[in-house]
Amino acid sequence: MMKPRHPSVSPQGNLPAIWLISDARNDAGLEAALTRLPRGSGFIFRHHHLREAERTERFVHLARLARARGHWVVLAGTVATARRAGADGAYGASPALTPGGNALRLVTAHSLREIAAAHRARADAILLSPLWPTRSHPGAGVLGPLRFRLLAGRALVPVIALGGVTRARAAALRWQCWAAIDGLSAPHSAHRQGVS
Repeated sequence: MMKPRHPSVSPQGNLPAIWLISDARNDAGLEAALTRLPRGSGFIFRHHHLREAERTERFVHLARLARARGHWVVLAGTVATARRAGADGAYGASPALTPGGNALRLVTAHSLREIAAAHRARADAILLSPLWPTRSHPGAGVLGPLRFRLLAGRALVPVIALGGVTRARAAALRWQCWAAIDGLSAPHSAHRQGVS
C-alpha cells in the first residue's frame, strides 16, 4: 500500500520523484546529501559493508535526519526487517519482499525476466538499471535510453530510472522518477538537483 502523496512525488505514481541510495563510497557525505535533497524525496539505505550493530546505528541516525526533511525511508532487506526497523518499506531481491502487507516494496530489475519476477513478488515499484555506465560497475553493459523505455513500458508498476542518472540526464530522458548514488552524493549535486 502506497504512502500518502508527498509534495515531490512523481507523476508516474504515488512515489517520490528522486531517490538517494546509500553505498559504502558515499557514506561520508550522506548527511549533507540528505539535506540537499528536495523535501519529500526517497532514501534507500543499503550499507551492507557494515557489521549488523554498526549498520543499525547508522540507519537510525540517517533515518532520523531523512524524516526531519520529510523523506521516505526504505531499508534494504526483507519486509519483516524493514518493519522492525520502522522503515517505510523494503528494498531488495523480489523473493525477499513477499509478503508485503502495507510496507512499500522496491526491487531492482535489469531485464524483462526480472521485471516479471518483481510483478510476481507484488513489488510497488521497480528500479530499472543500469540506464547508463556507472562507477560501481565499470565496463558493464547498459540498457541505454531506448531499451530502458521498452522495458519500462512492460512494467505494471512505476519505474525508477537507475544507473548513471543525474537530474540533467533524467530531464533529457524526460523521466521524472529516478535514483542515484554518485549523482546525488557529490557536493556539486545540489546544482544538479536544482536546489540551493
